Amino acid sequence: MSAVETFRALHHGRSPADPLVLPGPWDAASARVFEEAGFPALATPSAGVAVSLGYEDGRTPAEEMFAAVARIVRSVSVPVSADIEGGYGMAPKELVERLLATGAVGCNLEDSAPADGGSGDGAGAGASAGGRVGAGLKDAARHADWLAEVRAVAGEEVVLNARIDTFIRGAADPVGEAIERARLYVDAGADCVYPIGAPAEVLPRLRAGIEGPVNVGAPPGGPSLREWGELGATRITFGPGLQRRATAALREIADQLR
Repeated sequence: MSAVETFRALHHGRSPADPLVLPGPWDAASARVFEEAGFPALATPSAGVAVSLGYEDGRTPAEEMFAAVARIVRSVSVPVSADIEGGYGMAPKELVERLLATGAVGCNLEDSAPADGGSGDGAGAGASAGGRVGAGLKDAARHADWLAEVRAVAGEEVVLNARIDTFIRGAADPVGEAIERARLYVDAGADCVYPIGAPAEVLPRLRAGIEGPVNVGAPPGGPSLREWGELGATRITFGPGLQRRATAALREIADQLR
């Protein structure tokens, strides 16, 4: 079984008590630690990688992000999915080629643009048929069309995780809008959807309305990983949370050395 087949299979046939847990390495060293701990796959966080390279979240040049992902992939033998933000303004063909050149077998793509419009896939912001959407959210139908182009280029070589930003962008009805966007994105070929920022209490409603795997981000101090799974999460990622915890531990060591 190829790496992409292995990674895709990890998303299916799971019990609620056993969600797919994907730690987020920010460099080669952290990736090796997670692999040695026994995790079957990894998912890079764009914010964590940005900090490791000296950038603010959302400000990493595409060249440096892809290079960082390639170093992470090269350092481990398990499948790696890459957070490539909004696609860096690249056409689907170039984006897929650049992603596959890193060795990654999956990617995370966002459906909102930075407030200053600095990056994204060109899908534009606007209102959907469901009414007002939050600032920065891309038009859902146009974004779905773009995702379909990415899928057409990638074929089965990429596990596509479509991030849904209704909760972090202030949509009037974040649950309803997330379910509608999920339907469009799954129809466009997404393997998994990620309603980022969704609180635990709404996850059962999302799970009931969404077809296929659902990714959640697990913040510190929230439900346990098993509890997230029982609420409806298929896969769990951590964004930059693990990198921040590692930095906090390093700061304690530095203080002791002083």
